Amino acid sequence: MQNNICDVRGIQAWGSHMGIKLKRRDLALIYSEKPASAAAVFTKNRVCAEPVKLSRQHIRDGIIQAIVVNSGNANACTGEAGWEGANAMAEKTAEELGIPKEYVLVASTGLIGEPFPTEKVLQGIEESAAKLSNRQLAGSLAANAILTTDTFAKEGYTSFKVDGIKINMAGIAKGSGMIHPDMATMLSFIVCDIAIDPKLLDKALRQVVDKTFNMITVDGDTSTNDMVGIICNGMAENPVIDTEDRRYELFVEHLEKLCIHLSMLIVADGEGSTKLAEYRVEGARTESEARQIVRTISTSNLVKTALFGTDPNWGRIFAAAGRAGVEFDPDKVDLFFGKNRNIQILKGGQPTDQSRTELKKELKSSTVIITLVLNEGDAEAVGWGSDLSYEYVRINAEYTT
Repeated sequence: MQNNICDVRGIQAWGSHMGIKLKRRDLALIYSEKPASAAAVFTKNRVCAEPVKLSRQHIRDGIIQAIVVNSGNANACTGEAGWEGANAMAEKTAEELGIPKEYVLVASTGLIGEPFPTEKVLQGIEESAAKLSNRQLAGSLAANAILTTDTFAKEGYTSFKVDGIKINMAGIAKGSGMIHPDMATMLSFIVCDIAIDPKLLDKALRQVVDKTFNMITVDGDTSTNDMVGIICNGMAENPVIDTEDRRYELFVEHLEKLCIHLSMLIVADGEGSTKLAEYRVEGARTESEARQIVRTISTSNLVKTALFGTDPNWGRIFAAAGRAGVEFDPDKVDLFFGKNRNIQILKGGQPTDQSRTELKKELKSSTVIITLVLNEGDAEAVGWGSDLSYEYVRINAEYTT
């Protein structure tokens, strides 16, 4: 079994089936033996779920010791009863673990607008708390318990050394549909045993999320429940990182590596998707402009359907870039397909002699890499998206039926 969140010092986990979903596990609990520096980012959707509202309050002091997540019910648009349910989740977790309620991060995912099954969730918390374990199996059970329409669990692990001490970092994620930059219907929880100041941790997480989770899309829809949280419990006993030195940079480097891995797993599992597309924009004037073009291309339904049908209609990509709201000279643009840029479609804004037949062969790959070079500056960005298939329509046309 691959390394996971339970390979991080002081981390225990479990995943239970409490009956919101018919068969799959639907309650995950992650616990740190010591209070941990913590940070989190949330959906930018103005319509947000009750657990998001509560977790925004609990994260303010930058200390969290437990994360509790239910799947199958979003606890969104559920009114006062939903708010009481989210609070009950935090209170029950705190009671079972003997920690302050404010040390609990709460998350939910699933169907919006359904009455929240508070009693079932509380039973699941009690069961999971009693079975908490640091075995790898426990980490994988937690990873499975947060899934909804996902077809597989999303886990990742990395390690590195700080001051000669091995640091372990691992994470889990869920997401398959309603995936779009600015979080999407996705949850991700990362644990690490490094000692780091909460304010620096918050800065690191926001910086990394902008480059990873906020650069993925499946269908252009953002959700009510999105959350990425990280806890660092300091149990590696390294000297606390409290300045932006080389140790901090190394931490950010590995956090970004882990988040890219989890982000790509989410896109690869996009509802009904058959392809993973990586979009690279280079030679932009600023990184923000490069990101804006990536987002616009990756969200285009015309681009996505062309990928699904292996249709070599590259003009859709160029046209999407042109409506991104970024100024650039079309007559300077180069467009490439392939990992090694083996197919060049545009050179200085002019079509090359490479045929659409060659491009069609390239598009048959399960992973398609598209590189747009603006030749306007030195900034760049990368993002990931899926294609748009008949199956996506079926899944979402029948979501509640």
